[in-house]
Amino acid sequence: MYEIGDFIVHPGQGVCQVEGMEEGPTPVYHLMPVHGRNPMLIKYPVASEANLRPVISAEEAQSLIEGFSTMEPDSFTDRSAVLEEKHFKSVIRHGSCVDVMRIAKTFTQRIAKVEAAHKKAPVIYERILKEAKERSMEELTCALDEDADQVTARFQAALSH
Repeated sequence: MYEIGDFIVHPGQGVCQVEGMEEGPTPVYHLMPVHGRNPMLIKYPVASEANLRPVISAEEAQSLIEGFSTMEPDSFTDRSAVLEEKHFKSVIRHGSCVDVMRIAKTFTQRIAKVEAAHKKAPVIYERILKEAKERSMEELTCALDEDADQVTARFQAALSH
């Protein structure tokens, strides 16, 4: 069970902070998304808390950033771009921060490969990359208690070594 003040990852909304809990026949968490333009309080059933996970620690976040250059890309492919998108979006929603960062790396590489052949990358690639970058950045900024620019600087420093 999560406590008030805990930061968790909600499958649809990303990083949220537990703001309260409502008791009763069906207890619910009161979750406030940390990022987003117009965050709104979410009431999430405690019975479904298996779908939530805690935000990674600062140590884990730093380790992920330092290991990003050697991280293996995700090798999943499917005969249909629609099925591929469905798979990767599901992993972004329900996977770990490592999984999401791996997807960001995968699609960065896929886009670079397509563009190296002087072609335009599929819109689906751009969409998946954007979602993966946003979700992983949300969690890393929360774990490290830094803004996106500071986390980006950490990535640049780690990649330059």
